[in-house]
Amino acid sequence: MGWAERHVAWVWPLAAGHHGVFPEEDAVQPPRRGKGQLQGGADWEVAQAGLLERVTVELGFGGLAEVQPVAVPARAVQLHVSGLIVMADWIASDKEHFLGLPDVSQVSMKGARERAGLAWTRLGLRGGWGALAGPGPEAFRERFGVEARPSQRLVMQAARDMEGPGLLVVEAPMGEGKTKAALMAAEILAARFGADGVFVGMPTQATSDPMFGQVRAWLQALGRGDDLASQVALLHGKRMFNKEWRGLVEGRERVGGEFGFAGVDEFGCEGDVYGMGGQARGVGERSGAGGPAEWFLGAKRGLLCPFVVGTVDQLLLAATRSRHVMLRMAGLAGKVVVLDEVHAADVYMSQFLVEGLRWLGQAGVPVVLLSATLSPGQRRELVEAYVAGAGSREELRLEALPEPGGYPSVTSAWSAVEGPCVRVDSCEGWRPDLSVALAVCSEPVPGPRASRVQERQAQEEADVAVVDLLRAQLEGGGCALVVRNTVARAQSLYSALAGVFGAGEVMLLHGRLAAGARAERTERCLGLLGVSGPGVGEGRPRRLVVVATQLAEQSFDVDVDLLVSDVAPVDLLLQRIGRLHRHGGRVRPPGLVVPQVFLTGLGGGLVEGADAGSVCGGPAFIRGSEVIYGRHLLLRTAAVVADALRPGSGCGSGSGSGVWQVPGGVPGLVAAVYGDEELVPAGWREDAGAARVEWEERQRERAQSAVPFLLTRRGDKEGVTLAGLHRVAVAASGGAEGGLDGVVRDGEMGEEVVLVVREGEGEVVRTLSGRALSVNGDVADELIDDVLAGTVRLPGGPASSAAAALGPLPGWVGHPRLRYARALVLDGLGWGELGEHRVHYDDVLGLTVELAQRWPVR
Repeated sequence: MGWAERHVAWVWPLAAGHHGVFPEEDAVQPPRRGKGQLQGGADWEVAQAGLLERVTVELGFGGLAEVQPVAVPARAVQLHVSGLIVMADWIASDKEHFLGLPDVSQVSMKGARERAGLAWTRLGLRGGWGALAGPGPEAFRERFGVEARPSQRLVMQAARDMEGPGLLVVEAPMGEGKTKAALMAAEILAARFGADGVFVGMPTQATSDPMFGQVRAWLQALGRGDDLASQVALLHGKRMFNKEWRGLVEGRERVGGEFGFAGVDEFGCEGDVYGMGGQARGVGERSGAGGPAEWFLGAKRGLLCPFVVGTVDQLLLAATRSRHVMLRMAGLAGKVVVLDEVHAADVYMSQFLVEGLRWLGQAGVPVVLLSATLSPGQRRELVEAYVAGAGSREELRLEALPEPGGYPSVTSAWSAVEGPCVRVDSCEGWRPDLSVALAVCSEPVPGPRASRVQERQAQEEADVAVVDLLRAQLEGGGCALVVRNTVARAQSLYSALAGVFGAGEVMLLHGRLAAGARAERTERCLGLLGVSGPGVGEGRPRRLVVVATQLAEQSFDVDVDLLVSDVAPVDLLLQRIGRLHRHGGRVRPPGLVVPQVFLTGLGGGLVEGADAGSVCGGPAFIRGSEVIYGRHLLLRTAAVVADALRPGSGCGSGSGSGVWQVPGGVPGLVAAVYGDEELVPAGWREDAGAARVEWEERQRERAQSAVPFLLTRRGDKEGVTLAGLHRVAVAASGGAEGGLDGVVRDGEMGEEVVLVVREGEGEVVRTLSGRALSVNGDVADELIDDVLAGTVRLPGGPASSAAAALGPLPGWVGHPRLRYARALVLDGLGWGELGEHRVHYDDVLGLTVELAQRWPVR
């Protein structure tokens, strides 16, 4: 070729990796299944060289020497280019659009260009907004119909002041309008640095759905006339339950019942080489002029859409050593990336978030991170990861990273010739602090040796206490949110409340509802209590109690008059408090004018146990809370609560008045709980010391367990080429892309099953809603969504282990969306068997699991 060795070294992996993995140089050998046909001989080498030379000349170059690169690009740029090569390979391998020619004499560059042009037209692929003009001073009001708040103007100005593509960390209270500010920042950054689209990553599927609508409305308000709003893709496994998404893709039939794309790999590349497998699209998701191009809806391609809303997992997976990871990076490159609720990433997920930020920094992708409760340590880690990537550094420590001087705040970071640049700005919030009154509603906490009967009795007492509390507090009306840390506690309390208030005044929302029911209840709850919901006297319920789990913590835009919450780490507790008196202008019922939160899930004597002379150890927490969060953070959170409740003391957030100032006190509370300073009372210190040791060890273990899956290894982050990046590739399980979920989220995820009903032996199978299939479960196209509406995730542990043995019904085996589904058959009363365990599904309570006696209740 006549190229310098350094250029050959980075270019060959791009070709070698077109099947999804980057091998090491000594591993580049023809596959055995090729049976020697790929090696060829001297004639084959001559033909290869001749073809390469001819194509080079046809493209307007004098020879291969003229094509030699002038510089070695950053690895992130190489990964982007590799993704585009895979994309081109998949399109060219599509037999629907690129039929073979029967005679080699018909092959010509002119004909190839004509065929490619026709195929491109039929595919309908398009980019984003192209060259975007910078938004003017009236843009915010034009986009959202309101004037920008001070914090939103602060974010937009920070985006204008950045001297290069970089990172914005936006910290602002719940309800401050961070999302609107981020979208405007994305618009500014795209105009300044040439980005052609946006990816908005949310913590959960439930939070992705409303964001999908917000992003579409924002793009519509741009008023460009090119229907950008129709080009937004929603990426998560339950998107067909989103009515707005269904409106985009409704009625578009699949070609041949499949994806309309096919390819051949005759010689030995295993697995899903062309991305045809998995369950990426649903029936009716063949897109046309009214939605994203059909090709973008195939497996592993969603991020290539110009505008994307999905779970943060999409970004986290781009930081894994998974097959076809280059497609994910190609989808992120050239966009502005916005990630909401970044504080929600635990220590395991944070390893992938940090790795992803390194690659985005090196690729020059502008990133906007949003949080209401980010700890100082998290902020530093995220900023340092991005600027280290931008500088292609293995490690980078910012010695002079300023702390925000106020709240809301914006931290800006970018890379310049002289090194990383960081700027921090802050301003006043849009409304004054709320004085949130704290109170503890203690309950009996069974010990570790308690029997099931004792645990049940304790739960009943706890339920009665909350029922009595709400009956008194809501006597004159009002809307309350109760957040329980476990599904079982939420179900138990709902039953008790419904028996007193009636089912019409109580709503239950948790993660073990079937997908269809959960989507409907979430939509109803947001409609009644959300920002666009009715006001007092306009249909807002006179009295309503929503009992929920952690689903209510993140991007759950409801306004309630009263909050009851199990104790959780302070950042999560503050997120829950963010639903309390969230929207201004509400007329509150008498007695609920002052925002109040009642804390549950802990034993009595919190304040007494925190007295200086007490040596009784820390408070008791319910077992589920300690399993989920660990005792260390619960004790430190309890300490700041006790500090606020104890007269004559206080750390500034409430000064012993039983009050937290929200949002003004949020940064101080989060910094205190997640800091290293001594916080707990003297009588708790031995208990707290042991809890800290256990927590730190667990954190180290969880962080280390992510290392084998990260895209780059320690010591390899300053590598020059992509060779060997996939020394050990991570593969999805079961042939489905969803198998990668367990890679970026640790813990016991729990198996997903599809619930169906068979009332007796030989009877037809029915969906949860009662629609008949067949004896074998055969599904007509019009019933597929009704079947999948019965999807539910089992709790982790023995029940999920038993569910791993389940498989599809006989009628599902060849179905493109159901072939990997695990069917759990219930009888006519809603009972089913999971090995030695029993499950029950109730239309109101959702799924309950009865474990065999030898297993502890969870």
